[in-house]
Amino acid sequence: MCQSEVPEARVGLNSPDPLVREAFLMAYDYIDYITRGGADGTMEPAPTACTAALRHAGDELLFRFPIFFKRWPRVFQNVRENTACPTLVGILDEHFFPPAPGGRRTDLAWSAVLSVYVLAGQMALHCHQRGMVVVLPQLKECVGAYVEKVICPEIRNKGGWSGFVSRFGEKQDLEGQVKKVCCWTLLTLALSIITYFMWKRMT
Repeated sequence: MCQSEVPEARVGLNSPDPLVREAFLMAYDYIDYITRGGADGTMEPAPTACTAALRHAGDELLFRFPIFFKRWPRVFQNVRENTACPTLVGILDEHFFPPAPGGRRTDLAWSAVLSVYVLAGQMALHCHQRGMVVVLPQLKECVGAYVEKVICPEIRNKGGWSGFVSRFGEKQDLEGQVKKVCCWTLLTLALSIITYFMWKRMT
């Protein structure tokens, strides 16, 4: 990364616009998360609800739809340090946010927003595994700037990032809650029975 890129990255992370600031933070956090091993790595807890939702959704996508990730190594095979960011932006424009007739982009879907970050994570992982770690700061900045330009205006109209958290944040399903309640109930009952029999023996 050249020195001129450092101030740009700082502007994104320190943007006065909280919407933009979150977009950059998600890019930085997710790329770090992916390149450090994901859920099995050594990352500290996510700093915000949005970054936590992104990590969780990315992990779920990998677990449930591994085929989604198998095609990208072939797509990225000719990527070099100087082509990583242009390649990523080209794929995003072509596959996720193609302009609609009249030059306007199609309606935003949260799944498309997720795909931007997940794809960037896969590009970062590819570069990391091939010794092109110098590209990672550039990719973080590239993704943050892309989301700021293409996605943030529509997110603002949707009321901010809360919809992303609602859509992709980790939720405890009803079955899991019922199981937990049942387990605690059985444990409490078992302890009560043991206590009762011990009291009976002592009396």
